[in-house]
Amino acid sequence: QVQLVESGGTLVQPGGSLKLSCAASKFTFTMNTIWQWYRQAPGKERELVAGINGYGQNTMYADSVKGRFTISRDNAKNTVSLQMNSLKPEDTAVYYCKADLGATYYWGQGTQVTVSS
Repeated sequence: QVQLVESGGTLVQPGGSLKLSCAASKFTFTMNTIWQWYRQAPGKERELVAGINGYGQNTMYADSVKGRFTISRDNAKNTVSLQMNSLKPEDTAVYYCKADLGATYYWGQGTQVTVSS
């Protein structure tokens, strides 16, 4: 059973930084896997925040996080990370990682990020 486990979510003050990690078990990173971070705030739809391709050269970011968030992957360690800087209260949400293999995909269980003073 493939498992994706996110970690790193916590309460942080506005302007602070956090690094989220997503560890994959029973799953081997391949160059065909596209990794994405999504988030879902209360009462809102889940939205795509950032993505990275198999080789790590191509990344994408939602306009709301450009210049503040950085996605990265470590194929050797089977992890994908999201470095979040200059956090704002509107970044408060449950953050999910997703592994997209094209024909199938897997989600993690989510980690809560709360930005508040």
